[in-house]
Amino acid sequence: MTENLRPSGAHSTDQDPNPYASPYAYDGTAHTGTAYDGTAYAGTEGGYPPPPPYAPTSRRRANRPVALLAAVALAAGVIGGGTATLVGQLNVGGSETTGSGGAVNGTTVSQSSKGTVSGVAEAVSPAIVEIGAASSAGKSTGSGVVITGDGEIVTNNHVISGAQQIQVTLSTGRTYTADVVGTDPDKDLALIKLRNASGLKTATLGDSSQVKVGDQVVAIGSPEGLTGTVTSGIVSALDRDVTVAKDDSGSSGQGQGQGGSGQWPFEFGGQQFNGDTGEETTTYKALQTDASLNPGNSGGALINMDGEIIGINSAMYAPSSSASGSGSAAGSVGLGFAIPVNTLKADLDTLRAGDGS
Repeated sequence: MTENLRPSGAHSTDQDPNPYASPYAYDGTAHTGTAYDGTAYAGTEGGYPPPPPYAPTSRRRANRPVALLAAVALAAGVIGGGTATLVGQLNVGGSETTGSGGAVNGTTVSQSSKGTVSGVAEAVSPAIVEIGAASSAGKSTGSGVVITGDGEIVTNNHVISGAQQIQVTLSTGRTYTADVVGTDPDKDLALIKLRNASGLKTATLGDSSQVKVGDQVVAIGSPEGLTGTVTSGIVSALDRDVTVAKDDSGSSGQGQGQGGSGQWPFEFGGQQFNGDTGEETTTYKALQTDASLNPGNSGGALINMDGEIIGINSAMYAPSSSASGSGSAAGSVGLGFAIPVNTLKADLDTLRAGDGS
């Protein structure tokens, strides 16, 4: 019988009866190294080297938490992006009514168009209307500003004073009949309301106390019946004392457009311009602008570059086109006046109640 001369713990051969037996024999001989549990490891000389002092960490297991964290971060990024998109959609221009009869948030200028005349015009023009007022003396044309989705419109008192019928044309070309809700001749303001209107685009009323000389502004109205005309300029002065007629006893209620004299009478500094203001007049503090205003702009909007209404256009200086004083107007020369919007906001409850009529 042949002896197996292979030392205990050496590599097995094909003739090994148990090739999968443990190579680490415990024969009582001390061996350098420690076992997994930290106890002394015994093995025979010439056997396999002892196992490492600690078990290696699985790379796959280590990577799983990292992958999970990456997935969470990605999910958070997706959710955050969706939130930003939603907020962006809510902040960009356009308005929705809160129901028929209720006040609504006005149209605002989109972030990408802020500070531009085109951006202001695009945002606010849908809230500016043309007003045709017919009376026994003829027909006048003015402008107005939509402030509620169900058709409340602010304009000048002198635009609708004495009117027997009021027709309003939206920027879309659609027409409505309107009724007078309330007037305040002392402030040259009036509130009218469209019949059976809903879902209209509305304007945002700003804060005229923040207006400074040199601020850029945009004027929108219907000069000479040219609906939706846009002009621009700056605020050239504050707190100008402007005097206009209280009602149609003068000529200011007429001649705002076709069929009139083309004048827009007012007083400033003790002098009358554009004709006779009549016997009953009222004086208010106005914003002065060099944005071009012409007959028909009366009652329209003076707007800052954020798309907020800061004034209601009410008067302009138009020198005579002939030395003979024939009464024909030569057009705007950059002297226009607007009622500060804070005056309007303070007067809205009175106008809605009809107390000033």
